[in-house]
Amino acid sequence: MKYTKSTAILLLVSILVMATQSFAQAPVAEAQEESVTAEETVGSEATALQFETLVSQLTQRSFSKKAKVIEQLTQIKDPRILPTLKVMLDGDLYYQKADDQIVTVQNAADGVQPTSVITGQLLAVVGKRNVKKVTINNTLRRELRKAIAVLELSDVDNDVRRESARNLIKSPDADLRDTIAQSAASETDNTVKHLLEVALALIDIDSADPSLRLGATRKLGGAVEPEAVAVLKRLAQRDEQGQFVEPDNAVAKLAEERLKSVETKLSFFKFSENLLFGLSLGSVLLLAAIGLAITFGVMGVINMAHGEMIMLGAYTTFAIQQLFPSLIDISLFLAIPAAFLVSGSAGVLIERLVIRHLYGRPLDTLLATFGISLILQQAVRTYRANNVPVVTPDWMSGSWLINGAMSVTLNRVYILLFALFVLFMLALLLRKTLVGLQMRAVTQNRAMATSMGIRSNWVDALTFGLGSGIAGIAGVALSQITNVGPNLGQSYIIDSFMVVVFGGVGNLLGTFVGAMSLGVVNKFLEPVTGAVIGKIIVLIFIILFIQWRPRGLFALKGRFVED
Repeated sequence: MKYTKSTAILLLVSILVMATQSFAQAPVAEAQEESVTAEETVGSEATALQFETLVSQLTQRSFSKKAKVIEQLTQIKDPRILPTLKVMLDGDLYYQKADDQIVTVQNAADGVQPTSVITGQLLAVVGKRNVKKVTINNTLRRELRKAIAVLELSDVDNDVRRESARNLIKSPDADLRDTIAQSAASETDNTVKHLLEVALALIDIDSADPSLRLGATRKLGGAVEPEAVAVLKRLAQRDEQGQFVEPDNAVAKLAEERLKSVETKLSFFKFSENLLFGLSLGSVLLLAAIGLAITFGVMGVINMAHGEMIMLGAYTTFAIQQLFPSLIDISLFLAIPAAFLVSGSAGVLIERLVIRHLYGRPLDTLLATFGISLILQQAVRTYRANNVPVVTPDWMSGSWLINGAMSVTLNRVYILLFALFVLFMLALLLRKTLVGLQMRAVTQNRAMATSMGIRSNWVDALTFGLGSGIAGIAGVALSQITNVGPNLGQSYIIDSFMVVVFGGVGNLLGTFVGAMSLGVVNKFLEPVTGAVIGKIIVLIFIILFIQWRPRGLFALKGRFVED
């Protein structure tokens, strides 16, 4: 019992001691954190003050003193340094005569509008004679290029370093060789490292040292950048007697040997790029044809106004951007349901007012829908003129640069993924919902479906509306890759019919295969035969194919279909 009490007392004493120590250490830790924060604040303030002091010295006339200022600027870390040096290199850096304040200027009605380099704020408009350019010479330009390269290649952002390395490849500068070599040795990103090594090789290829030239040729032989390939072709060039133009035979032979493997790589990348572009074209055809496949498959209606449903969707995208100009980045997400509702409602109206009176008369439906297409085109012309601009969101702009020989535009990648998503959702609708079941029943045997209590006339209206709504969604996608005008849909209506007939009327899998096949074939034919001749060849092929398989690649099953 005594042992237990003593143990408890010791434990309480230990707790009290630990608590006292922690309370004593807490202010110390807080004081240390406060001191670190204070040191960082003081350090950033000192850097800012140092930047302001150095920049103000760029007004002096001595070029050698300006070069020392530039060298000192590269030793401090301030986000304003790099843009300031770039503006100076472009010859667009000025200072105000009144107070020697370093500024950039832009033209204004009464003179020029200065912007302070230090604060970034707009200053009062002054006359052009009240500002003077910060002059530079060729020596200073070299120093500026070197300083900019050092700052960009030491940036923490991989994209900045990658872009800087590509710029160095485009304009190799022997004065930057040591800087590039040091950056390549310490670079951790493999892509940036490769680009820096290529830039270094483009400099070393003009060296007087044979060993450096051989090493540069080997490096260039593993690159597919256009600048590297151009140098290899120059080194491997032969004269009329079959002799190398390049004096160093070892370099010339190595360049000729490596050029063959590079050209094989380039052929592969060119094929891959054409394939991706063909698939992206196929995705556009898929979006344009998938709605037509539904209406044609269920109702047997040749809808010549289907292209105008696409056009209405594109104009809806434009209208959404006009209504919400500050929401460009999310405008497409708003435009997709809006375009579906607008085009789908137009499709239901057309079916209820015109098409339902012409079932069983395909020629009359063709002429009627052709007339409707002309009416819709003229109606849109009263709203907006041709080629209205639709802004592409920032997240959809630009291109995906895979390597120096292959790049893919992001908008087409997104459209391909979007087309696959729409196809997947439509397949779920047809397979897993009551409406889809009724649509498939009417497609396979209309008389039997009607006898089972399915209101085929309402199914026709919903089907026409669904197909038209999907065409409107296709218009949203097309607005990102082409101009939006009243004749937008006419460019895709013939191709859409070819896709539907080739793949199999009313079959989603056939529509997908047909769209992707025609897209890829067109992309590979156009460079060889031209766009017009390529389309004629594809049309002749489809005509011959239909003679062999009248129902297309994937024919629908059902008693009504077979009849």
